[in-house]
Amino acid sequence: MDPITALGAITIVVLSVTTHEAAHGFVADRLGDPTARELGRLTLNPIPHIDLIFTILLPAFLIFSGSPVIFGGAKPVPVNLTRLRRPRRDWALVGAAGPGSNLVIATSLCLLLSLLRHGGVLGPASAGTEVLAIGVFVNILLAVFNLIPIPPLDGSRVLQYFLTDAQLGAYRRFERYGLFVILGLLFFVPGAMTLVADGVFAVTGLFGAVFGVSAELASVLGGPPGPGS
Repeated sequence: MDPITALGAITIVVLSVTTHEAAHGFVADRLGDPTARELGRLTLNPIPHIDLIFTILLPAFLIFSGSPVIFGGAKPVPVNLTRLRRPRRDWALVGAAGPGSNLVIATSLCLLLSLLRHGGVLGPASAGTEVLAIGVFVNILLAVFNLIPIPPLDGSRVLQYFLTDAQLGAYRRFERYGLFVILGLLFFVPGAMTLVADGVFAVTGLFGAVFGVSAELASVLGGPPGPGS
């Protein structure tokens, strides 16, 4: 990957992660909790969302150690459940907002890639095609991974809406161990990482088929082109 393509891909990744976190705060603000707004987190400026450990140190360690899994994230946007108007329902909506924003970005990038490719503006192996394809994949990865219903991932916020009060109490006590469970699954459970990857590629293939850019996505990300190529 040449430096210009790498810069473009990094820019999209940073903005995608930033949008994900800002979306949580925006929805929480609309549902009665202005905590994120009061702390200056309703912004697409990536700096307020950077976490020293999860945004910088952990991904850097995994990259330089040659890990097959690169794991990281931004600083979670603070949400005060007591300030939400309907805490259980609103907490689920706040949780869904992050992955939802990434699916919106993935859709926008796929549409843009389709228009530029079929309009003859971008070639099949151009830097623009590569950057947009990576952007689509990263946003689908962020959406699919974060919807896994293990605390503290966003999917757990959605799942808790459907639990009974007794189940919810146990589920919330489990949250302190959630990150270790996620890391343990990815690193030590055979097939767990493959299952997540298969899900991400399946959704990416669906997006490619819908927008007629399966071949372009496959050429950048690997794998056979899907229908609609």
